[in-house]
Amino acid sequence: MDKKTILQRVDHTQLQAYATWEDIVKLCDEAIANETASVCVPPTYIKRIHDAYGDMINICTVVGFPLGYSVTEAKAAETRQAIADGAQEIDMVINISHVKNGMYDEVEREICTLKEICGGRVLKVIIETCYLTEEEKIAMCKAVTDAGADYIKTSTGFGSGGATLEDIRLFKKHIGEDVKIKAAGGISTVEDLEAFVQEGCDRIGTSKAVGLLK
Repeated sequence: MDKKTILQRVDHTQLQAYATWEDIVKLCDEAIANETASVCVPPTYIKRIHDAYGDMINICTVVGFPLGYSVTEAKAAETRQAIADGAQEIDMVINISHVKNGMYDEVEREICTLKEICGGRVLKVIIETCYLTEEEKIAMCKAVTDAGADYIKTSTGFGSGGATLEDIRLFKKHIGEDVKIKAAGGISTVEDLEAFVQEGCDRIGTSKAVGLLK
């Protein structure tokens, strides 16, 4: 698989709590040079990136990250501010506690709320597969589909496990035809990148792809 095919699916990511502006500049410059799909960055850097780079770069950010248990009103406020600052894509974390309590309708309503705020912008829904049973993963495929989100995403990269090919195959069986898949977490080799693209992932969230494919 050629390098460009992989990189155009990569959300080039820097979400560490200690990320400096120098780290973010390096990330953005690499993303532009390698034509990645986006940069995925902390909300605090969105406006500064937008002011520095304008339309040269597609900015993705995270909401309710990484634990997901913020109330919907807080996630909605985060989403509105991120869009106002210049983000074009939002990766939200579901309320995993709601899933564990069987409150699937509440999860779907929250996704609907954020998708309405996003409008035509991309909404990716992180379900954090490492904490869910197969039944819960299938229920989340339905919630993401019925709520009209653009992507289902495996992981934050901050949980106890990351993306697996088994989960991607499960998603493919249960998501709607308009929902795409993003794999993230633990993707650390060229072989990993190729395998997830071949399995049908439209996006891959990783900090390592650019370095691996040099």
